[in-house]
Amino acid sequence: MIRLNLILFVLTIAMALGVVTAQYKARKLYFELDRQEMLTKQYMTEYDQLQIEQSTWAMHSRLEEFATARLHMHSPSMQQTQVIVVDVSTAPIVVPAATK
Repeated sequence: MIRLNLILFVLTIAMALGVVTAQYKARKLYFELDRQEMLTKQYMTEYDQLQIEQSTWAMHSRLEEFATARLHMHSPSMQQTQVIVVDVSTAPIVVPAATK
């Protein structure tokens, strides 16, 4: 009987250690998950801010100002503009080659 009690005691201790180890790993993984979720929120906030910044830099007025000031570009005058009118009835029909 003492032998059976000793075996059951050892099994109980082993099971208790297994439970403690499993809880420790679960808490550790939960902490890591929480940390990764916080990082995800930070990255999403930074991404949104970068998109706003990109849209600001790509505004038409800003690009036009840059082109005028730095690149010395300007819109062509009416004398420098040519309008080409194509008559659709006499224009050749181009058929694209078949792709394989």
